[in-house]
Amino acid sequence: MSVQQFTLPDLGEGLTEGDILKWMVAVGDTVAVNDTIAEVETVKAAVELPSPWAGVVTALHAAEGETVPVGSPIISIDTGGTSAPSTAPSAAPADLVPATPAAEAVPGIPGEGGLPPAEEKQMTLVGYGPREETAGRRRRRPGAHAAAGAHTAFNIPPATAGNPTPAPAEVEPAVDPGEAPGEAPAAPAHRVLAKPPVRKLAKTLGVDLTTLTPTGPHGTISRDDVQSAANGSAPAPVASRPGERETRIPIKGVRKHTAAAMVASAFTAPHVTEFVTCDVTAMIELRDRVAARREFRDVKVTPLLFVAKAVLLALRRTPELNATWDDAAGEIVLKHYVNLGIAAATDRGLIVPNVKDADRLSLRELADALVALTDTARSGKTPPADMAGGTFTITNVGVFGVDTGTPILNPGEAGILAFGAVRRMPWVVGSGPDERIEPRWVTQLGLSFDHRLVDGQQGSQFLADVAAVLTDPGLALL
Repeated sequence: MSVQQFTLPDLGEGLTEGDILKWMVAVGDTVAVNDTIAEVETVKAAVELPSPWAGVVTALHAAEGETVPVGSPIISIDTGGTSAPSTAPSAAPADLVPATPAAEAVPGIPGEGGLPPAEEKQMTLVGYGPREETAGRRRRRPGAHAAAGAHTAFNIPPATAGNPTPAPAEVEPAVDPGEAPGEAPAAPAHRVLAKPPVRKLAKTLGVDLTTLTPTGPHGTISRDDVQSAANGSAPAPVASRPGERETRIPIKGVRKHTAAAMVASAFTAPHVTEFVTCDVTAMIELRDRVAARREFRDVKVTPLLFVAKAVLLALRRTPELNATWDDAAGEIVLKHYVNLGIAAATDRGLIVPNVKDADRLSLRELADALVALTDTARSGKTPPADMAGGTFTITNVGVFGVDTGTPILNPGEAGILAFGAVRRMPWVVGSGPDERIEPRWVTQLGLSFDHRLVDGQQGSQFLADVAAVLTDPGLALL
């Protein structure tokens, strides 16, 4: 028997931990090289982790839902395949997990976007990356059931002979959120089974899984079951025990990463925010004409597409908005490419994937890229590489009916533009004797920039240029 331990690799740029969302294998399974063994969430993205070896799974060292530090062992694989795997519990107590050497390097597959520019940091591939010297990993607090939904079972069969077969790794029993911390869950009247994504959806929509009648395969609760229940009533707040005046939600996953990034940005870069209100009637009319053209009939043409194009044009005149402050080197780094970030609200939280080299794309190519980016984000499959290396961001707060905002910069970027709702409003047009009030399409733009490297004149010029192109799209020809 030749057992190899695979440690959690750095799945992004200097990440320190990840959450095991779902195991795709169980003890005793045979895997091939590059077979998906687990789904891990980190930096707001769900990443499928491939196996570095072929062999038989002998142990899983982390439970679904557990936060694991980078460099800690998560799975053991017998690469010889000559001995039967052990069914004994494989996870040592948290304070007894030994430090192991870094995992063997696994050949990486370049992303669809090709290699990044030389000035970008190369993304860490599976099997590589720094490891944190730590003795163990955090486990979920028993009292967190109310906030986190159903308890995640450790799907590794115990060593005791005659134990019943556990539920499959991808289907877990729901637990009543009213249980007291530390108590064993009371056996429900009927066993409720639901896959982790379904349980997450139920948590988001405020649906109690124990009240649903399962219609999925093998008696599992399906997404349709949850959505049907949610549509029947307003979403309920996070479950709490009767009499409780507070609910404590563990800070982890999406919220933890977002909080760290926002604090780092807010207390590092001196923010300045400016606003402008502009008549975008000509842009809306152009959008209608473009959408009717044959080459655009199979792609979604939205006002955001034209805002993105206006931003790309304005950045040519004020490249300081497409730059980075390198404090360690004492330099301002002007980027000669634009990786345009688009803030996207997803079930996992707010993420900001970016379109690589957006400044080199035609209008049709940019439209395709924006659709692909948002569809991938909503499906929860945005890879970390798509969220790295951004140089400027647009946040479309208008989709929520909001007029504008004071957006916080993404760390490492010098500017972010908030695009507000486009509304029909009275507007003064013409001049002199021809001056009159007409209903026009109007929006507000809010620009935040890093005042260390962007002066007020440069920020104002950029914002005015974006507004001018949206007011008169013909200026893009100049």
